[in-house]
Amino acid sequence: MAARYTATVEVTGEGRNGGVVRAMDGQLEHRVAVPKELGGVGGATNPEQLFAAAWGACFLSALRTAAAERRIRPTETEITVEVTITHGDDGEYSLSVVLTPRLGGVDQQTAEELAAAAHQICPYSKSTRGNIPVVVNAGTL
Repeated sequence: MAARYTATVEVTGEGRNGGVVRAMDGQLEHRVAVPKELGGVGGATNPEQLFAAAWGACFLSALRTAAAERRIRPTETEITVEVTITHGDDGEYSLSVVLTPRLGGVDQQTAEELAAAAHQICPYSKSTRGNIPVVVNAGTL
């Protein structure tokens, strides 16, 4: 399989604790900080937000692809992505995700079928499958 695109991002500083993420093409530059909820200073983007944003954007594209393959035309699409970081009793950190896509112009069953199909298409869904808990809660607008 031929590579279609490679995103290159540099992270400087102390990573999630006051670092800066920069895309080499200049299209992304954000300070990152540990959220207040995790004992950090907050006030900046954190890796979980970036991951949620990337997965959400990718998932909506996959949802549109799944709909087009079935000749279904949602009137609108949106998604809420919740990425939760957990610190277990074993001292290890882990992630879990809830994807809540919503579609306009379709019924609930169709929304669920398209979300399930998108979850099979989306590269983020594929990459995390079996590695972290993921819940998909499709709905309508």
